[in-house]
Amino acid sequence: MTRMYKCVHCNNYTLDDARCPKCGEAVKDPKPPKYSPADKYGEYRRRAKRKVRSAALL
Repeated sequence: MTRMYKCVHCNNYTLDDARCPKCGEAVKDPKPPKYSPADKYGEYRRRAKRKVRSAALL
């Protein structure tokens, strides 16, 4: 089974996992990672998110 990818530049979907066939930019997985209650990096992500939010308020 092949996976779908989304171009970060033109938002075009493709099956090519390296580059977008239209513009040649990088592609990424369009879906967020699955939730896991045993997420070992969750605290770091939440801390970084709070830091960005507090910097935006200043």
